[in-house]
Amino acid sequence: MSGKIALIGFGEAGSGFAAAAGWDADACAFDIAPDRADAMQDLGVRCAPGLGHALADASLVLSLVTADAAFDVAKLAAPLLADGALFCDMNSVAPQTKRAAADAVEAAGSRYADVAVMAPVHPARLNVPLLVSGRAAKDAAEALSRAGFANIRGVGDEVGRASAIKMIRSVMVKGIEALTAEMMLAATQADVVDEVLASLDASEKDWGWEKRAAYNLERMTTHGLRRAAEMEESAKTLTGMGVEPVMTNGTVRRQRELAGAETIYPAERSKPA
Repeated sequence: MSGKIALIGFGEAGSGFAAAAGWDADACAFDIAPDRADAMQDLGVRCAPGLGHALADASLVLSLVTADAAFDVAKLAAPLLADGALFCDMNSVAPQTKRAAADAVEAAGSRYADVAVMAPVHPARLNVPLLVSGRAAKDAAEALSRAGFANIRGVGDEVGRASAIKMIRSVMVKGIEALTAEMMLAATQADVVDEVLASLDASEKDWGWEKRAAYNLERMTTHGLRRAAEMEESAKTLTGMGVEPVMTNGTVRRQRELAGAETIYPAERSKPA
């Protein structure tokens, strides 16, 4: 088998990787958007007229499509993969979606790796952190390294483990973004942006997430009912300003649910003093 790389999807990630790696004609790509052909041509990547053409003789396949298409693409690609091909599913989807995709690919006789891309592709590109899991994780890490990726870590032989790390982390990362938007909409409406941001700066603690998580959970289990009541008033504040308290209402519910809980933090980890 040749060392050809096939890319399914040639959007921001696919084109960014190809540009940094300089795969040129060693890579063949397929994208359902016809206008992506120009980007492929500019980077010297061969443009496949169909999925089967892209996958023919490819030893390494990078699936880089939208989350809603990830499983369907794996299922469509499975019977078209070359014998022994390595299918790296780099899409941001739930662990169970990755496991279903792995079943389809492995049933067709090829190898599957769950790959989680842990940061924006730009500007890191080939230095973007990758987590890899699944029975073919070791082979995938080696193949990705040969392809030019420089920041790869295996996290186990269970498909879905890499994606679980990313998806659960995203609860915080994307959640903070949404909370920030909700806070800033209300602060702008109330004309108190500078004061709110200064107050946050003053209360910021220089803690790592190990200590921060333990502290936050202890606050909720010990004072959840009082905090839920306060957040109900925060929700009223936002509503009165015409800002729908989507995230704040969720905070009310979670604070109330965890009030009085014995613990939800791993027992082997010590809580902060």
